Amino acid sequence: MPQQLAIIVLVDVGNALEAKSLEDNTYLFDNMKLQGSENEGTGKLVTAINGSYWSDGSQASEQVLNWLPYSLGSLPPTVPRGYEVERARQTDQKALADLEALVNRPAGQGADPSADLAQIQRSVGTRVKSNRRNRGPAAAKILDLTGKVVPADSSAAHSYPAPVITDIYGEAVDEKIIYPAEYGSPDLVTDGWYWSATVDTSRPGTYAYTMKIQLHKLVESGTEALWEPVNLTCESWLRITSEPKRNGFTGAGLGLLPLS
Repeated sequence: MPQQLAIIVLVDVGNALEAKSLEDNTYLFDNMKLQGSENEGTGKLVTAINGSYWSDGSQASEQVLNWLPYSLGSLPPTVPRGYEVERARQTDQKALADLEALVNRPAGQGADPSADLAQIQRSVGTRVKSNRRNRGPAAAKILDLTGKVVPADSSAAHSYPAPVITDIYGEAVDEKIIYPAEYGSPDLVTDGWYWSATVDTSRPGTYAYTMKIQLHKLVESGTEALWEPVNLTCESWLRITSEPKRNGFTGAGLGLLPLS
């Protein structure tokens, strides 16, 4: 039965956008460290893939890779789906309630109405315009790292959308070592999509592959703001080994289990 191997692609989005490069801004992890993977937590991960073959030399089992991209310095991926939209709706409802209270307030009571109106407008935040030409996030408001709406005139750090893997190519694909594709999934943490690949473990060796990763940069033009896509690349490696199929209980060749 194929073994599921996970590769976490953690991107420091803010620094990557500033440097216009994923070099030194990407941290890769997998679940094969105890099986020989090297350079865990760096941008130079070499994932160990252990294959096996039967006594006649045929491939005994293939492996399956899953790539999961995450953002460093953003809202955690475990928050409910639609969290940003819900927070935007809550601020809109609060602004409408404050505006209604301001309209119904008797004349001459409280501070200057224009100052209160300006405060309400500030607390509404900035809504990001939807851009249908790319795979960026849906329209919502800008949130900070704690999940609160960022006021329109604030300079506070904002949360970036999660990175999106848009392609996997390179030597490992050209040599038909891996067969990557994007799949739909009910897993809401990955927003319903993830990249996966089967691995041909019958050809031992070290093979490079490249991931095309799309980040999103906040661009403000006048009173509008939108997430502008920025496409960058990141390279990684697979080291495939192969050995005879063994009995998991005895460590020897396949056969009957010893009986006392």
